[in-house]
Amino acid sequence: MKFLDQAKIFVKSGDGGAGCVGFRREKYIEYGGPDGGDGGRGGDVIVVARQNLNTLIDYRYQQHFKAQTGGHGSGQNRTGAKGKDAVMVVPVGTQIMAEDNETLIADLTKPGETFVLCRGGDGGFGNTHYKSSTNQAPRRADPGWPGEERWIWLRLKLIADIGLVGLPNAGKSTFLAATSSARPKIADYPFTTLKPQLGVVRVDEQEFVVADLPGLIEGAAEGRGLGHRFLGHLERCGVVLHLIDGTQDDVVGAYKTIRSELESYGHGIAEKPEIVGLNKCDALDADAIKKKRASLQRAARRRSPGAKVMALSGVSGHGVQDVLRALAEHVRAHRAASAPAKADASEDEAAGAAA
Repeated sequence: MKFLDQAKIFVKSGDGGAGCVGFRREKYIEYGGPDGGDGGRGGDVIVVARQNLNTLIDYRYQQHFKAQTGGHGSGQNRTGAKGKDAVMVVPVGTQIMAEDNETLIADLTKPGETFVLCRGGDGGFGNTHYKSSTNQAPRRADPGWPGEERWIWLRLKLIADIGLVGLPNAGKSTFLAATSSARPKIADYPFTTLKPQLGVVRVDEQEFVVADLPGLIEGAAEGRGLGHRFLGHLERCGVVLHLIDGTQDDVVGAYKTIRSELESYGHGIAEKPEIVGLNKCDALDADAIKKKRASLQRAARRRSPGAKVMALSGVSGHGVQDVLRALAEHVRAHRAASAPAKADASEDEAAGAAA
């Protein structure tokens, strides 16, 4: 299945049905009267978040969604049927943006969460509605109200606990393959990862989700390489694992390059807890590992005071478990910090519903 994390679509709710002009005509009933029913309400456009999806590829091939028009009223005071809703199913973590692609309309972060994007138009009144003591035979009926329509953007930000960043060929895909059941493409040339990959990692009876993002290069914020398009997925991650190829000469320069791109992107990514991994240590001797790790630690503390540098090798498995345990500690802390906020939000919603 192809990965798509952004799509522009057109949505329109259903128009309301027209009211009816009708009069009662029955044998043995001396006085008739108006009996035209109201029109039915138009269908809504509803967005539903589903857990088992991780791409917006369906919205590349269908870009127009329209709900059904409400049924027209009819005689004998019969109201028209409500129009059928148009239901759009999206992955958890999808944001709904206005046409300018900047204004946030809704953020669906929980499975089963729904949002009414466009409400259907109300049905028009039939002539029964206008019956009165002074107007006993009204011949007025209203058309239905038009539905809402708009262009919107769907933007997917994958929900993961850990985000993997680094230069191309830093060993991110190898790390993901070694720690989870994911099978990303691995090769000895840059940009083998062209789209985010997710993997579920289990360590010491704890599970968390790791997102492998395509490699960044210097100038990504200006659109070089793959740009920073996929960095939006880092916004929902609790911890950043920054992998650096230990076999290159300037590991500090590689670290500073990625940190500069994260700071240029903004949105709070540069402030997230960070673990720096000196990868590919199977190809280095002990002295080289010690020297490069020390220089990285000094650079990391200048940029991020809480950053921790760890040596590992995704190929041999050296240091991988230690890195996973350190990540697990951050994940537990992040989940604990997020829990009270969610509980407070639920209490506020319940209080609002009770009021």
